[in-house]
Amino acid sequence: MTARVLVVDDTPANLRLMEARLSAEYYEVLTASCGSEALAICERVDCDLILLDVMMPDLDGFEVCRRLKANPKTHFIPVVMVTALDQPSDRIRGLEAGADDFLTKPVPDQMLISRVRSLSRLKMMTDELRMRELTSIGIGGARVNREEDGRGGTVLVVDDQPASYEQIAMTLCAEHAVDVETAPGDALIHAAEGNYDLVIVSMALENFDALRLCGQVRALERTRHLPILAIADAASQSRLLRGLEVGVTDFLVRPLDPNELLARTRTQVRRRRYTEQLRDNLQATVAMAITDGLTGLNNRRYLESHLATLTEHSAARGKPLAVMMMDIDYFKSINDTFGHEAGDEVLREFADVVKREIRGIDLACRYGGEEFVIVMPEADLNGAGLVAERLRRVVAQTPFKVPQGDVQVHVTLSIGLATLDPAGEGVASMLRRADKALYRAKSDGRNRVVALAA
Repeated sequence: MTARVLVVDDTPANLRLMEARLSAEYYEVLTASCGSEALAICERVDCDLILLDVMMPDLDGFEVCRRLKANPKTHFIPVVMVTALDQPSDRIRGLEAGADDFLTKPVPDQMLISRVRSLSRLKMMTDELRMRELTSIGIGGARVNREEDGRGGTVLVVDDQPASYEQIAMTLCAEHAVDVETAPGDALIHAAEGNYDLVIVSMALENFDALRLCGQVRALERTRHLPILAIADAASQSRLLRGLEVGVTDFLVRPLDPNELLARTRTQVRRRRYTEQLRDNLQATVAMAITDGLTGLNNRRYLESHLATLTEHSAARGKPLAVMMMDIDYFKSINDTFGHEAGDEVLREFADVVKREIRGIDLACRYGGEEFVIVMPEADLNGAGLVAERLRRVVAQTPFKVPQGDVQVHVTLSIGLATLDPAGEGVASMLRRADKALYRAKSDGRNRVVALAA
C-alpha cells in the first residue's frame, strides 16, 4: 500500500532526510518549507497524510493544523506533528488543534513508517466511506453529522493492575462511561457484547499476551472497527510497533498524563462515531436500493438478483423451489373510488398481511403496482399451494382501512404458482410460467389459485 505524504519543515536537511526515508518505502512525497506553502499544496493536491513540524517562522504547526481541520476539504487528512517539543502540554495542545499523533525528534525509522502506514490506511478507509456517503446523499440518504466532540463515550479498559486501571478509570469517568475488565481472557467477549466506542489495553498484562488480544479484537467481525488505544511502558517501544502492525489505533506511554489520555480518548471516540455513522448510512442506502419504499418489502431489482442465487442453491442441493405471483383483484377501482392515498394504504396493509403469513425463509417482493411475488425455498407445488390458498383466504377475510372517513374495503387475490424444473430450467422460464398461471387465475374469475407444473 502506498500513499501521498506531505512533509512540512523549515529546515532543508530535515526535509531531505524525511523525503529519503519515506521514498525508500515507496511513498509519494511532497515537501513544503513553511505553513502557508503547506496549506496551498493541500488546496491543490489530495494528500493522504501530513508530517508537520511545529516550530516554523510564518505559521506554527498548531495554527496550520487548526486551519487544516477547519477546512472541509482537508479536515480528514491525518496530521502527525514531528517536533523536538516533548512536554505533555505540547502534545495536548497539538491534539486539541486536531493532530492525530505526535512524534518527537529524532524519530526512529520503524516508528515513523509504522505510524505513516497505520494512519494512511485509516485515511483511505475513511475516504472510501465518504465517497459512498456522497453517493447515498445523491439518492436520498442522510448527511453524516461532523460536529462531534468525542465526549460521552463508552470505554472498555483491559488491565489487571489495580493501580493502573484505577488511575485510567478515574481520569476517563469525567467524560465517559468506563467499564474495567481485569480478566483479559474474558475481554474479547466483553468487547463483542458491549456497545463500546473504544477499548484501552495495557501492554503489561501479567498472564496474557496483550498483542494477541489486540489481534483478536481486530479479527472478530463485531469488533473489527473498534479503535484500540494501547498503554505501554517507555521501554516497550518494540511491542508498540508490533501493536500498530496488528491493529492498534493509538498508544500512550507511561507515566500517563491525564489531560493527554482524555484528549486521545476524545479523538478516538469522535473518529469511531463518525465512521460508524458513515457505515450505518451506507447500510441504510443499500436498504433503500433494494426495498420498496411504500410497502417495506424487497423490490423487483432485489428479486431479480437474489432469485438467481436461490435457484442455483436449490438446483445444487436438489431441493424444490416455488414461486408465487399474485395480483390484487380490481385494485384500480380502489384508486378510482377513494383516491391513490387510499390505494397506497391498502398496499401497505396487504404487505403486512403477507409478512405475517409467510415463513422467515420466504422472500416477499413488490413486483410492480399491485403485483407481488413470493419465492419459497424448499417448497414443492403442493406445499406452496397450501400457503397460497391460506393467504388468499386470509386476504379475502381481512377488512382494509381506507383513510377517507374510516371506510373499510375488502379485496381478493389471484395467485399463480410455478416450481423450479429440476431438469435445469432458468429463472426467466419459471417466472413466465408463474405469470401464465396468474393470468389463468384472473381469466377464470379471479380470487383463486392456479398452479402450473414444470
